[in-house]
Amino acid sequence: MNKTNNKTSWKEKLHEIIYEADTKQGKLFDIILLFAIITSVILVMLESVKSFDQKYHTFLNIAEWFITILFSAEYILRVFTIRKPFKYIFSFYGIIDLLSTIPKYLSFVFIGSHHLIALRALRLLRVFRVLKLARYIGASNKLMVALKASRVKISVFLYFVVIICLILGTLMYMIEGEENGFTSIPRSVYWAIVTLTTVGYGDIAPQTAFGQLVASAIMILGYGVIAIPTGIVTAEMAKTNLDINTQTCPCCAAEKHKDKAKYCYNCGCKLN
Repeated sequence: MNKTNNKTSWKEKLHEIIYEADTKQGKLFDIILLFAIITSVILVMLESVKSFDQKYHTFLNIAEWFITILFSAEYILRVFTIRKPFKYIFSFYGIIDLLSTIPKYLSFVFIGSHHLIALRALRLLRVFRVLKLARYIGASNKLMVALKASRVKISVFLYFVVIICLILGTLMYMIEGEENGFTSIPRSVYWAIVTLTTVGYGDIAPQTAFGQLVASAIMILGYGVIAIPTGIVTAEMAKTNLDINTQTCPCCAAEKHKDKAKYCYNCGCKLN
């Protein structure tokens, strides 16, 4: 009985260190993990610089393998310390953790696939939980809810923008013609899109006075294109109130509990 209790308490303690950021050990673990992620991404970036890679290739390779093995062990421990492993494996962070681990192993089969290690940057999203930046956790969650709530309005708006670009692109094709670079309606629509979004690559430019007048109107309209979605999302954010609890359920890995919750809303398991 004592051995079982000791094993259970050890497993729960390990879960608390790996999944929670409330304790000193848990916070230290996650901070070390974040530094490892940043280091890994920097190594991949440096490896893409041919002159640097030629000089330090062996060091970069060994360092990447060391970090990959570290992440592999961490992933296994995450699966081992949770009571319902598949809940974690198929969760958002579970999939990201797996995808950030396998690229180096895939490099044995697919040359160059280890560059996908840059996906590990997504794991930096944990920084909000690790550093207990409650204000920013609430802000990020609030933004996600607002984007989801306003997706229909934004979809209608984008549909309208596409129609406008088709009309304006066709109009510019008729005004400017092939001699001024508007060789087809699709190419003219492309110009309308990059002009409306204020990108303006400059590879095509209207030459006629009327064409320049239309282009000016499109550029001014571009500012409205930026402002409207912002207003839609801001209005939804004003309606949203969210909890900022950072606890993770030890049984099913569910997150986003109420601030004063003692039990998991998903499975009923007692929260640590």
